[in-house]
Amino acid sequence: MFKSALITVDELKAQFNNPKLVLLDCSIDKVNESLDDKEVKLIPNSIFFDIEKDFSDHDNPLPHTLVNPETFTHHAQKLGIDSDSIIVVYDRWGIYSSPRAWWMFKVMGHQQVYVLNGGIIAWEDGGNEVFREYKIPGHKGNFEALFDQSLYADINYILENYQNEKVDVIDARSDKRFFGLVPEPRKGLRSGHIPNSKNLPFDLVLDKDKYKSLAELNEIISPLSNQQIFTCGSGISASIIAFASYLTGNQNLKIYDGSWSEWGKEELNLPIEK
Repeated sequence: MFKSALITVDELKAQFNNPKLVLLDCSIDKVNESLDDKEVKLIPNSIFFDIEKDFSDHDNPLPHTLVNPETFTHHAQKLGIDSDSIIVVYDRWGIYSSPRAWWMFKVMGHQQVYVLNGGIIAWEDGGNEVFREYKIPGHKGNFEALFDQSLYADINYILENYQNEKVDVIDARSDKRFFGLVPEPRKGLRSGHIPNSKNLPFDLVLDKDKYKSLAELNEIISPLSNQQIFTCGSGISASIIAFASYLTGNQNLKIYDGSWSEWGKEELNLPIEK
């Protein structure tokens, strides 16, 4: 199939008539920036993968946290996803929430999932047709989630390992947020970072709407060693740098699902550095 987990528009077009191909628009709003302000532009035959509504745990007060495998299975099947589907995820920002969807499928046991580099922006820049409406799934899929604990970290795992020299906790937030120089955008959160963690703002692995070249990513990621745990504000931008690390060959990685929305909560009073 595809040579890399990150694919180009041309690679996608070469597989466009593959009956196993499932195209998922995984777009979500950014902090203080809404998709409602952008014109709807979709790759033909796209289905909407609704991270906010269907694939986030609304029983958890934290934003964007992962649903349980049963819920994930239910909604993935409604999208017509089968166990052998070849899933391509993209978003309307270029690269923002699509890596989060990639990680969600990986942590739920689906291996054939790929990120379109540049998303709809790259598709349209290539002179390709865009649609305005989503495709309605034609059947109920047979996908069954199988949770992969090796890709997931919760607060207890961080507490057990943030002082472990063989574990790198890597924070995708801006340097000003990481060092506690500005207040957090979400209310009720302290400023700073998890002790011993490292700062890698997510935009450093991007070239505008796309990922930087593999050579550039290797220069950025290679100094990081050991097991890697990625965190951010709510698990979205952490996925951007986790995917970049994966592209360089690192597979011993986890995402801290609660991220700073959990660790920074005032009432938890967890250890924080500035």
